[in-house]
Amino acid sequence: MFESAKGHVQATLDEIREAGLWKTERVITTKQAASIGVEGRDGRVLNFCANNYLGLANDGRLVQAAKDALDRWGNGLSSVRFICGTQSAHKALEAKIAQFMGTEASILYAAAFDANGGLFETLLGKEDAVISDALNHASIIDGIRLCKAERHRFLHMDMADLESKLQATQDKRMRLISTDGIYSMDGDVAPLREICDLADQYDAMVHIDECHATGFFGPTGRGTHEHLGVQDRIDIVTSTLGKALGGASGGFTAARQEIVDLLRQRSRPYLFSNTVAPAIVGSSIACLDLLSENSDLVKELQGKTMRFREGMTAAGFDIRPGVHPIVPVMLGDARLATGMADDLLVEGIYVIGFSFPVVPRGQARIRVQVSAAHSEGDIDACIAAFTKVGRAHGVLS
Repeated sequence: MFESAKGHVQATLDEIREAGLWKTERVITTKQAASIGVEGRDGRVLNFCANNYLGLANDGRLVQAAKDALDRWGNGLSSVRFICGTQSAHKALEAKIAQFMGTEASILYAAAFDANGGLFETLLGKEDAVISDALNHASIIDGIRLCKAERHRFLHMDMADLESKLQATQDKRMRLISTDGIYSMDGDVAPLREICDLADQYDAMVHIDECHATGFFGPTGRGTHEHLGVQDRIDIVTSTLGKALGGASGGFTAARQEIVDLLRQRSRPYLFSNTVAPAIVGSSIACLDLLSENSDLVKELQGKTMRFREGMTAAGFDIRPGVHPIVPVMLGDARLATGMADDLLVEGIYVIGFSFPVVPRGQARIRVQVSAAHSEGDIDACIAAFTKVGRAHGVLS
């Protein structure tokens, strides 16, 4: 049967290669860290493209907590939560997430993609409307596609356009505004104060995806809503355990109690997916305890982020302004982004070029991500390597 489809599939693959959009997966031969081993290279390289924002992916305290949980709770539950897949550790983690995020309750998912995939269909029906930022993450887009609500997109962070969509949907039973807190390809910070003001004015709920904020953004790492002072005005937060909070996997929704209760009864990715593994639960609890005790890593990351941003700007690179450790180096051309990333690896800097369909056509870039685990010397070495490679490619004069 595949023979009739093979030609089409191969032609699509050829088009991807010819357009310079082919994504090669490099193989890491070490633990995730500020410096890593890469297959085919001698020695280690500095890793500037992981979501390991706080440097906790191989932290000994979290690893030990995972081992302890493995010994106590076993490898997994072989089941979904409502059948025989809930341990007291899962309930403890959900309570800690809610406390950390400043919400009434939370619910665990196998991944943050599932948290978004299970939200909209459960909460919204054909009598409702969802209004989504045009650059929201793919998981939000796919989750919205599953629901029967009327769908609207507003221009990226455009409050006038959002208001026009709210005005056009005033006859709906419920309306939900959905936005990334931090946009993963740009490091943009959503204007949550203005969004919440409009939500109050037009009687709408607000959902934010905090995957690139939870644990490290804001004064104590609670996220974008803490950074902008609107923690008590957000109805629903979806986020991940797999980035700053230990780097493993798993996601969650933190929200009003009634919303979490409904998700536990009706959310399909929750009802039909195996429970988050006990080792991940153990390390996540340890991570939240660690971050609740002090915010030293958060402050350290903030300082290093500004050091990198200021250095790259002084060197003459076109970077998107902001304060987030996601720092897109804008290049425009897909082949240029890939070629520079390859040459930077030769210089000992591990980064990846991003191009369509991950970002819009003509907006290819290298997305740099700063970690608290980087030393100031690491950051300076990265800037120096970018400068050398940028000059060789004609990006800098």
